[in-house]
Amino acid sequence: MAESNVKKLATTLIDAVTDKDPLVQEQLCNSLCYLGESKAEETLDACDEYLRQHEKLAYPYRVIILKAMEAIVKNNIDELDRCTAKIVIILASNEMTKSKELILDWQQAASNVLVAVGKRFINKVMEEVLTKFQPGILPHYFVMQTFANLSITNVFGMVPFLNSILTTMLPMLTLARQDQMKSVFCYALQHFSDSILEYLANLDQAPDPTVRKDTFSTEIFSAYDVLFNHWLQSREAKLRLAVVEALGPMSHLLPSEKLEEQLPRLIPGIIALYKKHAETFYVSKSLGQILEASVNMGSRTLEVQVDMLLAALHPQICAPVDSLNPLVIKNHNEVLRCFTILACSFPDRLLAFLLPKLENSNERIRVGTLHIMRQVINSASAQMEIKKPFILSSMKFPLLDSNNRVKRAVVQVISAMAHHGYLEQPGGEMMIEYILRQCALPPEPVPKKQFPETEDFLASDSVRTISINTLYLISTTVDRMNDVLWPYLLEFLIPVQFTNALTPLCKSLMHLAMKRQEEGENSFLIQYDSNVNLPSPFALTTRLLIVSSHPYLGEGRGAASLRLLNVLHLNIHPLLGQRWKKTIPPLVNYLEEHNEEILSQKEWEEKLLMFLRDTLMVVSDNTWICQLSLEMCKQLNCYNGTPLEKDRSDTEVDKVKSTLILCYGQVAMHAPQELVLARIESDILRNVFQYFNTKVLGIKVETKDLTLKLCLIRSICMISQAICKSVQSSPFVFSQKAELVAQMMEFIRAEPMDFLKTAIRKRAMITCTYLSTLEPPLEETDRAELIHSCLHSVLALPSDVGITSSCQQTLYFDTMTALMDLLTSLLLRNLTPQGLQNMFEHLTPWIKSPKGHERERALGLSAYLLRYFLEHLNVIAIVPFHNLGLLVGIFSPRCADSLPSLRHDALDCVYSLLYIQLFYEGFAQDYQDEVAEKLLSLKDSLSDPDVTVLFHTCYSIAQIIGKRLPPDQFISLLLTAFEGLKDPDMNCARAATVIINCLLKERGAVLLEKVPEILGLIHSKLCEVKDEHVAKAIQQSVYLLASQHRAAVVASLLASPLPFDSHTCSLWRALATEPALTSQVLELLLDKMNKDVPFTENKSFLLSSSYDRVATVIPLAATCALYEIMSAPESGAAVLGLYPELFVTLLLRVSCTVGVQLPRNLQAKERKGASPRLAPRNLEPCSCAVETLQAMLFRGGSGEVITCMGLDGGWELMKTSEGHEEGVTLLARAMAKHSGPKLPLIVKTLIPVLSSVYEIQRITTTAYFAELLSSNVVNDLILLESLLENTMGRQKDVCTNVRRLVLRGLANIATGSPDKVRKHGPQLLTAMINGLDDKDDPHNLVALEAMLGLSRLLDLAEEWDVRSILLHITIRIRPFFDSDRDEFRSSSINLFGHLNKFCHGNCEDVFFEQIVNGLVSLLLHLQDPKPPVVSACKFALRMCGPNMECEELTALFEKQLHDGRGLHFGEFMNDTSKYLMQNFPDALGRLVSTNLFYFKSCWEDIRAAAPMFTGFLVLHADKEACEQVDLNQLISALQLLLKDPAPTVRIKAAETLGRLVKFA
Repeated sequence: MAESNVKKLATTLIDAVTDKDPLVQEQLCNSLCYLGESKAEETLDACDEYLRQHEKLAYPYRVIILKAMEAIVKNNIDELDRCTAKIVIILASNEMTKSKELILDWQQAASNVLVAVGKRFINKVMEEVLTKFQPGILPHYFVMQTFANLSITNVFGMVPFLNSILTTMLPMLTLARQDQMKSVFCYALQHFSDSILEYLANLDQAPDPTVRKDTFSTEIFSAYDVLFNHWLQSREAKLRLAVVEALGPMSHLLPSEKLEEQLPRLIPGIIALYKKHAETFYVSKSLGQILEASVNMGSRTLEVQVDMLLAALHPQICAPVDSLNPLVIKNHNEVLRCFTILACSFPDRLLAFLLPKLENSNERIRVGTLHIMRQVINSASAQMEIKKPFILSSMKFPLLDSNNRVKRAVVQVISAMAHHGYLEQPGGEMMIEYILRQCALPPEPVPKKQFPETEDFLASDSVRTISINTLYLISTTVDRMNDVLWPYLLEFLIPVQFTNALTPLCKSLMHLAMKRQEEGENSFLIQYDSNVNLPSPFALTTRLLIVSSHPYLGEGRGAASLRLLNVLHLNIHPLLGQRWKKTIPPLVNYLEEHNEEILSQKEWEEKLLMFLRDTLMVVSDNTWICQLSLEMCKQLNCYNGTPLEKDRSDTEVDKVKSTLILCYGQVAMHAPQELVLARIESDILRNVFQYFNTKVLGIKVETKDLTLKLCLIRSICMISQAICKSVQSSPFVFSQKAELVAQMMEFIRAEPMDFLKTAIRKRAMITCTYLSTLEPPLEETDRAELIHSCLHSVLALPSDVGITSSCQQTLYFDTMTALMDLLTSLLLRNLTPQGLQNMFEHLTPWIKSPKGHERERALGLSAYLLRYFLEHLNVIAIVPFHNLGLLVGIFSPRCADSLPSLRHDALDCVYSLLYIQLFYEGFAQDYQDEVAEKLLSLKDSLSDPDVTVLFHTCYSIAQIIGKRLPPDQFISLLLTAFEGLKDPDMNCARAATVIINCLLKERGAVLLEKVPEILGLIHSKLCEVKDEHVAKAIQQSVYLLASQHRAAVVASLLASPLPFDSHTCSLWRALATEPALTSQVLELLLDKMNKDVPFTENKSFLLSSSYDRVATVIPLAATCALYEIMSAPESGAAVLGLYPELFVTLLLRVSCTVGVQLPRNLQAKERKGASPRLAPRNLEPCSCAVETLQAMLFRGGSGEVITCMGLDGGWELMKTSEGHEEGVTLLARAMAKHSGPKLPLIVKTLIPVLSSVYEIQRITTTAYFAELLSSNVVNDLILLESLLENTMGRQKDVCTNVRRLVLRGLANIATGSPDKVRKHGPQLLTAMINGLDDKDDPHNLVALEAMLGLSRLLDLAEEWDVRSILLHITIRIRPFFDSDRDEFRSSSINLFGHLNKFCHGNCEDVFFEQIVNGLVSLLLHLQDPKPPVVSACKFALRMCGPNMECEELTALFEKQLHDGRGLHFGEFMNDTSKYLMQNFPDALGRLVSTNLFYFKSCWEDIRAAAPMFTGFLVLHADKEACEQVDLNQLISALQLLLKDPAPTVRIKAAETLGRLVKFA
């Protein structure tokens, strides 16, 4: 029976070898081997039978079986009986030779089986294989390969057969026609030869010590003859290489005379292959073996072939070496070995060949030769001893080579010479100097590779790096070099050309010096007399100190030089030792603590000078100091428009012209009036401009002469005056007036604006003044251009205007007077409100100029013009002064100008304007108004340096203006004042806000209808102003407006476009200024939010059946507004007063906006991206509500709640449909912890929401209450009974989530009020049982919550209450163990663990059955893909342990099954299975059956764990227990698993099948 079971198991495993996965195949093979460990013969028999019965099984699968057989044989060779060995041998022999064609994997596997059996049963194997090795018939390829491998694996067993094999084989060589057969014969001969050589080398251990080389020599030579003379000539490269590989070891077995005879042909024949093969390793290896054999037998003919050998081998070394190709590296080494053999036998011939090649022009030849030289120096030192001088002298040419590859090779040769005493010979110093010259090469960054690795066998280090390493190596590790290098290396410290080598040189010298110090003072002291080339102590000191001045150059030569100086102190001066030991180490440490970037060069040089000064003081020897100075001086040299004169004739001409032009003016001025007018245009002006040379009146000439310009202006002025006088007696229309004015403006505009030097401005403006009085009047555009040009010409002058003398002061005063006269002249022609406004349109930009001197001039002019207007005003009828508000709005903010000197002028302007208004209203010219006169009393306050006084005065001015301002001018004044908010002078901008706020406060009651317009204006100005104080004052305007028109302001602001920009936000925040107003505004906003629906449901598109929730605009805007108001610190008191209402409204707002979309028009705005003015807030409805709730909590003193929520990620959770409940839970938890006193009113406000029509609001409220029940604060606040009653009242809610949250809340009592659980135990447990049995819960979410709740409540409930429902709960939760949802699995399993605590007493036996029924599930789910399920299983198993009354299992579960501890599942299941079978053997059948259920699990890891568990159970069960298992059923189930799509499952199934050997 046992035999059939093994066969059945083996057959099942073998049947599955057709699996495509290599890992599965490997496990199947391993399982077969496992079967074979226990039942080797039966398993091998089963394999044999299977292969014989399945002749058509594809060879790849036969290979797997054969490999398993090979492993079984190898592992059980000592126990294998002869009969089974015979069966295996015959099978393997047949498998190997079944196909005449070569199928390498299959036949190789069969051959390997024979080789494995042959380790013990060599005779049996040979008996079988020799039957397939008949004389005169070519054997199978793998027969020969098997012979070859046997000869290596069993040398002593196989060599006795070789003579007969060779005898039979030799005739076959001539029969072989195919290259494959020839190759395998070569392979066999190679291994036969190796085997014979090993046998002969170990004759003392051999079974037949009489065996000699000549036993095989004849046969080997015969084979050699065929291989060399026939097969080596093959065109097939593989065959030639096989021949070459065989010839190498065969050469050692040839008779000496035959080898001597063959060498003249053999060596050339082998060498010839270098040209035929790219991969030459095998050729070189064979050649080396032949050379060894020749040398060993003392060949005389070898000497004749040396030159040929050298010529053939040398190019192999010179060829490029691919360091990534192992065969190339091996070939390189084999060729070097050949040179070593030749060097030992023919040193003279070798050197004579090599040394001339050092002068070859080909770089690769020079490099290759140097590589050979290094090899020869290292490996043939005895033969090269007397050749040292010759070799040294031959290195002269390589030392001069500039090629970097050659240099590196030379350095490596010198390194080898140092180790073998070459550098102690005459000429050795030259080699050392070469090394140092390479060390002194300039350091270079590592270059990018110019060539692939094949171009350079050497390391990629630079020549300098290799030289530095070599210098340090021979200085520190080659003892024989000490006398050569010391003190010789000191000679290289001083020459400047070795500066780059100083760091490595100093390090080597320091090491050598320290060695000398250890040997004694006499050995260390330098004998300068006998070493005349050495630098003096003074030269050494100077050099080392100088190079230390730049310490980080040359890889840190500063520290190296100082260290060397310290070591050499005895050789510098005998008194310096102790002192330098104290002073030099701190200097070195200083360098090590700094780097090149942070070192102060000046500070470092000072330290060196202090060190030198200290050294000189210690020496205190004038002679020594003088010599040091001389040396320093000696080393010093090592380190080291003529302006052109104006044409007189031109000047004279200009003078004549100027005189003539003035003459015409004088003529016009003094001629009889009745004669002048008729000749002005026809004669006088024509001649004037003819002399001026300019393009006026069609006469084209140009001039730049200043005198000529002034004369022209004066002449035109006199002509204008003459016309004025004449006009008084008779009318005259001056047709050329406009051209003359334009000419004057051109002169004015041409004047430089950086200084006032000439009178052209003044004269031109005086002329324009006279011209302006003449007829016809100027066109409006000409008049405007005249005013603009004159104002710009004077007001834009720099503040100092280049005034350096009294003459210039007079010129400036006269120019300003001329401007005033011109403006008053123009104003007088239109002395009306409109004329006044036209004038100030030009002056206003100058009044608001950012430059103080420009404002000062403009305000002075303004005051003058207004006084002039007032003095010359003659009101005939009462008319409105329609631009009073505009003009007052311009001047009133200037009363606070940052330049105190301007404020009085501004006040005068306001004063004049008020009186102009009074005159227009009909008051007499001498009327004095009490209110207006108060302005004059405020002048002194305007000069007060205290800004508070200044702005208070501005407020008083605004009050006066407000009293005298007509109602129809109020809006005009406000608008103009608002324009003043962007005044470049911040004082004026602030004054404008004072005026605006004063007017709003005093007269704002009349502005109800203007509220939207004013708010729009305020908003636009906020966008423009930059000053923070101005912005705050503007916001105060909103507060003042809202205090009188609260509802209108709120409605208007709510109508602002969403998202609110930053300025709208600031306006909302302005409403938080005063608590009473803030509370009223907050109530208005809450009312807006609560009265409107939070969202509407619209179809996502026309034909859609689903609806999207879209946020309504008013509640959304109100939410944003609440955020802005509550973000203002001043709103704190109002928020506290409305805390419950705000909290509940915003919490419900959050719940109602989860998943709610923005209206489409706002979505488009979001996609386009926010403009720079938009506040950086998310308009997404739910995010907006959450942020507002956060602001409310912060302002209400609950900042810790915000922080706590943030750390837990609660805010983000609240925004998502999936995480909203958890977010609300976290919020309730944080509120209970940090804001407990506020909870009673919040709970009271929330209770009615439990009946809300909005499902989400009921969910949010229930979640909030549920979490509050987890806090003990509800006891302190006497809220428990109320919360419990209202929560339990929702058990029948139509919403599943509400019912689920009710259960969560009830379970939370276990945490918040554990002492109340017993009191309410029956109610709580009943609610949980009802939850388990909830029929209206298709997804079992309520049941899940009930399981979670029971896990928490059980430990606190009355034990009797639990026992009565224990079995019901256990049965109800068992199906959830294998739920496809991990939370159900973890919750049910966790609850099962808790139920274990109550299973003693009457229910103990019943519950034990439940444990056994669930044990497999718990153990297998330790491989669950979800960590919480794994943790639950660990807990449940720990709880089950004591109830199973098995100490070993209890201990195992307690030790291994703790969270956070890693679990090696395989070992754990093995131990668990062992203890189960030891204590509960009768449960084997049930456990295996349950495992079979999990063979179909949807989780791959569990499907893999189930067969493994089954295998371990069977492994540890005794024979009797195994009878409980239906083996056929189990094997059938495992067979199905072997077809599972998951490779891991198939692997475990195969592993388990191997373990079922127990059934055998």
